[in-house]
Amino acid sequence: MVKFFSMLLLCSVLYLAGCQPDADDAAQKTTQTSRTLYYFTWSDYVGPGLLADFEREAGVKVVVDTFSSNEELLGKLQSGATGYDVAVPSDYMVSIMAQQGLLAELDLAKIPNVDLLEEQLQRLPFDPDYRHSIPYLWGTVGIGYDSDVVQTPPDSWSVLWDPQYKGKISMLNDQREVFAVALRSMGKSLNSRDPATIESAKAKLLSQKPLVRLYTSELYDQLLVSGEVVLAHGWGGPVARAMAERPSIKYVVPKEGGTIWADCLVVLKSSRNKDLAMQFVNYLLDREVAARTTERLLFASSNREARALVPAHVLENPAIYPPDSVIDRMEWITDVGEAIKLYDRAWTELKLG
Repeated sequence: MVKFFSMLLLCSVLYLAGCQPDADDAAQKTTQTSRTLYYFTWSDYVGPGLLADFEREAGVKVVVDTFSSNEELLGKLQSGATGYDVAVPSDYMVSIMAQQGLLAELDLAKIPNVDLLEEQLQRLPFDPDYRHSIPYLWGTVGIGYDSDVVQTPPDSWSVLWDPQYKGKISMLNDQREVFAVALRSMGKSLNSRDPATIESAKAKLLSQKPLVRLYTSELYDQLLVSGEVVLAHGWGGPVARAMAERPSIKYVVPKEGGTIWADCLVVLKSSRNKDLAMQFVNYLLDREVAARTTERLLFASSNREARALVPAHVLENPAIYPPDSVIDRMEWITDVGEAIKLYDRAWTELKLG
């Protein structure tokens, strides 16, 4: 009987010892999960080398998911996606997300690089005190064109309505940016809330639609390079990439003015790693990291000290770093409140028309 109980005790000890590694594994998996950062950003913003450097520096894993429009970003979060830590909404979308309670308040003491922002990116209308966001990359929206075909340099948005370029024009697949073109060409604010003005802008865009090859926010640089389009409404960065491949490509911001934009870094309220998220935001705003990002993407960095580190041909390209004379005639897209329903309906009618 004693032998039986001794064997029983031995088996119990061995059983518990055998269970211990499983418990350790579970704890390790929990720790690994807590040291994973989930980054939700634009489809072309991810620099694998930069992310790898942060992973080594912080001892974490960065998992990336991407979106192609602000509306896609918002829709995914509204549908219940709660796993992300850091996201990159554009200016006007920051205020919408903040109003909907999607953003965490930032602890600026943990993001000291906020003190190095470009002057024109300080105290922006959508978040003047950096309560929820910090500008990351910025630029202008204008027209990329092939000077071998469009031999008279365009100076007005009206060139996008010129029938001689039918089928050779691309427009951004972006509701607010497309309406901004029509509104500024009409001498109106791109943030108009007037129903009649928005309706007139829709009519103007419907008249243009037969000339447009496609609405795209992702392909127009290569369409310019290949010659499939000769006029592309777009952000300066992709046009700058096209310029590097085909020297006849040029960039202009029309005299009527247009959009100045900033994509911003935010920490989501649902983040389970807010301190790590703010560490990552500060890392992306580091001057050397920022300069490497600008050189790769050809979008201007919000860090003013990065200017000294980027190559001269990047700094001097007006598609990347616009001169002050251009900035003076640009306008920020802002939240238009209930009027967004008018834009939503008009955009749907344009795309289906």
